[in-house]
Amino acid sequence: MQIMSSWATEDYRTLLNFSDSTLDTFYQYVQVRESDCEAGGLLLGSVHGTHMLIKHATVPTAWDKRFRCLFERMPFGHETIAFSKWLESRGGIRYLGEWHTHPEDYPSPSELDRMEWNRLSEKRRDQRSMLAVIVGRKALYVELVPGSGRGSVLTPLDD
Repeated sequence: MQIMSSWATEDYRTLLNFSDSTLDTFYQYVQVRESDCEAGGLLLGSVHGTHMLIKHATVPTAWDKRFRCLFERMPFGHETIAFSKWLESRGGIRYLGEWHTHPEDYPSPSELDRMEWNRLSEKRRDQRSMLAVIVGRKALYVELVPGSGRGSVLTPLDD
């Protein structure tokens, strides 16, 4: 699997770049075997106008609930890391969204995913759309999710 690091909305008004360490985290948790459980975490990075640089992806903690076709992120651990990165960077690195895996080649969001993404997006203090990423076996699904409704799906750019 080759995941592109640069992504854009259809109109190119929003550009997104995943750091190498973020891509490494995604690769680490791809559900290759039938016994692999879903994984996920937070996406942390910086905002540059309408553009984003994803610098960190938290990894599953011992408190998270992981099953073949379900991942439930618990706040313990993830929020501590996010707060620490925010403090270290003096507010430059912040929560931008969530990621999780699906046991499919080309992932697409379930209704449960959409409900959770809308709920999380509505809670954002900065009123920005939340970045939602699903890591499949052969590709990523990347969407900017507003507080309600469908968002903007991003597509990979040639690196």
